[in-house]
Amino acid sequence: MKRKRLTRRKALALVGGGVVLSASGWGGWQYYARTRRPSRALAPWQQAGGYDEPRRRALSYAILAPSPHNLQPWLADLRQPGRIAILRDPSRALPETDPYGRQLTIAMGCFLELLGMAAAEDGQTAEIALFPDGEDGPVAIVHLRPGATPDPLFRHVLDRRSCKEPYEERPVPDEMVRELSEHARVVVEPDLVRSLAGLARVSWEVEARTPRTLKENVALMRFGKAEIEAEPDGIALGGPTMEGLMAVGAFDRAALLDRGSAAFDVMMRLQDRIFRATPALAVVITPGNTRLDQIEAGRRWLRLNLATTALGLSLHPVSQALQEYRELSMHRRRAHELLANLGEAVQMLGRLGFAAPVPPAPRWPLERRLVPA
Repeated sequence: MKRKRLTRRKALALVGGGVVLSASGWGGWQYYARTRRPSRALAPWQQAGGYDEPRRRALSYAILAPSPHNLQPWLADLRQPGRIAILRDPSRALPETDPYGRQLTIAMGCFLELLGMAAAEDGQTAEIALFPDGEDGPVAIVHLRPGATPDPLFRHVLDRRSCKEPYEERPVPDEMVRELSEHARVVVEPDLVRSLAGLARVSWEVEARTPRTLKENVALMRFGKAEIEAEPDGIALGGPTMEGLMAVGAFDRAALLDRGSAAFDVMMRLQDRIFRATPALAVVITPGNTRLDQIEAGRRWLRLNLATTALGLSLHPVSQALQEYRELSMHRRRAHELLANLGEAVQMLGRLGFAAPVPPAPRWPLERRLVPA
């Protein structure tokens, strides 16, 4: 039977009520967890550390690192004994929103930092040689050597999330700001928070209203359990709220690509609510914008994400204003005017605050991120 598309009035009423659809109205989280949770796509979170071979054991944690649109752009080559070659998967690219691969290189930095932390937990030092053959070769060659001190942040790896929800209306305490300042600049000044959150929101809207970037993003969306489990990367749209919207025809690819549709209005209003509920922001800035700077930014972002987890805070990357395509050039310039000194590069911008826990993001199993023997 053909489903009726949600009308604009009904869609806006759902959003305007404070919650898109209540969990109880759609059977609740209990029903979702029992029947619709993409358990197979979440299995790598339970399998981390469950390998006897040291390289695989470290890699089973590294694949849990964050990446833009959850693309998981890494491959590991274990064909030579005693070493790990870390490669960028060329099939995982964002040519419209990340034309120079800066964001995906930052993701590789997150991966390498988590790999090193996992090795240290196992009593080994990860000796990492970056770009040994230049930018066209492996991102890194890694050798594991005996002897290392475990990192206290590692205990939070399995609880780390990127929380894309409205945050509570309470400030980040000063002592937390001081602790997180080891990893990033934390912005709590009300005027600057409003300016940056507004810039992030407008930049997100530019991306959503630019046809080619919208098309790239929508192509990476996974709608519901079946799609998430078939391709456990990209932007997972699951949970009782989203599944409910899909059930009544409010969310699908065709609707989201139509900037005049009710579904597009729902998406825009939800994002507006998220950006407005932003008590603080975290910023990662590097001295320059080389590949090495970008790797370092990723390493710092990963540690920041673990440190926020340790403090009971939530972190949500909102770096659209930093992207290097034409429509965002003015916003990128403004972000640097607000945050950076001459020559510096603002690499990451993230919302920071308190929010309810969210589930982990789907992951490809380790075996699918290894170069075939």
